[in-house]
Amino acid sequence: MPLIRRSTVAAAAMTALLVVSASACGPGDDEAASASDSSAASAGQQAKDGIKLPEGVPTSLDDLKKWKEGGWKDWDKWARKASEFANPMIKDFWQPSRMAKAKDSSTTVSTQSAGQDQAATDPEPPAVPAKQVSRPYHQNMAPVGKVFFDSPEGPMVCSGTVVDDPAHPGKSNLVWTAGHCVHSGKQGGWMRNIVFVPSYNDNGLGAEQTQTAAQNEVSPYGVWWADWSQTSSEWIANGGKTGGVGSAYDFAVLHVKPEGGGGKSLQETVGASVPVWFGAPSADRVSSIGAYGYPQAPPYDGAKMFNCTSRPGRLSFSPTSPTMYRIGCSMTGGTSGGGWFVNNDGKTVLVSNSSIGSYGHTWLAGPHLGSEAKGVFEAISKKYAGQG
Repeated sequence: MPLIRRSTVAAAAMTALLVVSASACGPGDDEAASASDSSAASAGQQAKDGIKLPEGVPTSLDDLKKWKEGGWKDWDKWARKASEFANPMIKDFWQPSRMAKAKDSSTTVSTQSAGQDQAATDPEPPAVPAKQVSRPYHQNMAPVGKVFFDSPEGPMVCSGTVVDDPAHPGKSNLVWTAGHCVHSGKQGGWMRNIVFVPSYNDNGLGAEQTQTAAQNEVSPYGVWWADWSQTSSEWIANGGKTGGVGSAYDFAVLHVKPEGGGGKSLQETVGASVPVWFGAPSADRVSSIGAYGYPQAPPYDGAKMFNCTSRPGRLSFSPTSPTMYRIGCSMTGGTSGGGWFVNNDGKTVLVSNSSIGSYGHTWLAGPHLGSEAKGVFEAISKKYAGQG
């Protein structure tokens, strides 16, 4: 499925940026067979469907008012199970000043714990300096944006990508990101107040300027709230902040809706989306990958979009889990969830997302999107297939 672009100029710009390719077109060798895990919808939809809600999630107008006035901060009432996700919209919650205060949600590992003893792990790649993406972003990498959310540690930020939805061709409301950007894994539960901001800070204002900028300068295409989130059961069961076997399943998909309402989809609004290539070639059969995102941790400040283009190697934490892609890259936390792209038969496609990185910020790793990822994606697509 071709990348849908705002204009031929934008298409040419993106092609120039993504001079990457895959050397094979067959399915990957490391797909596993475990089933994916789905989340639940917003509180209103949950009540309608008769799904039992966790204690503290709003089920009435009074509860919703309490939630909006700060009840969402009751982190002792973590919603952990897949059926317990709830993300009620709070209008004007994510103002530019609050976005600017969001911290990176990074997952780092040491060289010693990065699977060096596994046969499927290649030597650590050389560092590759990240480069700034040309501005305005909507003309060069329109599908990419920021994912903001609240965690027990405060407001956090990741990156995300608008992806094609086969159930709604040309009208997708799906965003690809990392599992740890929506769920804490085995030690916690679902994040709260999750939103996606496409082409964040479109013209690349400085970090200090974004704190006082007008809303349309930092969120030119609006703020899109996740009314449904989907991640893998493997991430929920095994995910953690220091990387490990759960990292091979560290992916998630959001279904979003605009805070300001309106009839247009996310894809129509930003003018772009990319298809996801499930079962893409494994790392040893890919010549180059481009990783995109908004690095937040020093020496970056989260205000601008960067990318790294590098030949991937393999990273494995366990002989029984899928082998991950790993590239040399200096991007830091905040890049998590950002898309990894290759050129497949002339089309830009997503094959992974940033998941973990080294303490020294010399490399990034992302999951291979096999059967588990496809199951997560298809579940959320089918959920909304009958809706306009």
